[in-house]
Amino acid sequence: MRSEACKALKKQGYQFITPTSSAAVKPCMWNKRALKGGEMCYKAQFYGIESHRCVQMTPTLKCNQQCLFCWRSFEHEVVEEEECPPDVIVENLRRVQKRALSGYKVSPYVAPERFAEALDPTMVAISLSGEPTCYSRLPELVDALNADGYTTFLVSNGTRPDVLARCRPYQTYVSLDAPDRETYLALCRPREDYWDRIHESLAGLRERRSAIRTTVVRGYNDFSPERYAAIYQDSGARFVEVKGYMYLGYSRNRLQRTQMPEHSEVRAFAEKIAEYCDYCIMDESPVSRVVCLERDV
Repeated sequence: MRSEACKALKKQGYQFITPTSSAAVKPCMWNKRALKGGEMCYKAQFYGIESHRCVQMTPTLKCNQQCLFCWRSFEHEVVEEEECPPDVIVENLRRVQKRALSGYKVSPYVAPERFAEALDPTMVAISLSGEPTCYSRLPELVDALNADGYTTFLVSNGTRPDVLARCRPYQTYVSLDAPDRETYLALCRPREDYWDRIHESLAGLRERRSAIRTTVVRGYNDFSPERYAAIYQDSGARFVEVKGYMYLGYSRNRLQRTQMPEHSEVRAFAEKIAEYCDYCIMDESPVSRVVCLERDV
């Protein structure tokens, strides 16, 4: 039932924009850490994003894959009663973010000016949970957020290239979590075989500021660096993030801690990939176990 699912997700920190849709906001760990004057996430290091001024949200919790490494709960699927209109999402984004962060106003670790900045977000990461391209009005939402002055990052699994082609975020992320079809089907567990559609999405990245994200799961997809390199090369994406799987959330019900690679392994794998393509290592964040490669142009 929706009420049971929503209750479980609210305990996890989800803030729903309307009672009958699954459009939601949830501040991430890095947002809260930066709010208290701590470290910002690797997106700040790689792309200059201010973590405490970033809203992590999704227009829908629907997803057409059940990736083994996903931290979200498949047990708490929300059956969406209706889609939340783009204008309603944009109008309520700051209000919902403020509600999510309200307890930090009285924290002795949060400077008043820092808290004021957090309530005036400049960045929206459409990446919370679910697959955003399953939301039928995603291009409208991205346009509305851009028009409202936000920098927009859109993170997608690439299964709906027709929707992605109509979206114009500041930066588009597409996931590539396997070097071949068989590994993709076993690891990402899609509702249909979307492997060819993902390649279509990747081919469209050369026309925009874009990144490919590969989540490396030890023993599952940490092989064939030359195949990853060939796919990256064909895509034309500007950036590639090779990121280690983190043993967090509900993924712990599906994988073992031993499947989480050390940063040294992620770095070594990224170096091998770079040997086969025109991408060079630009930066890395050991705490997040991620290496960023940039196309050498």
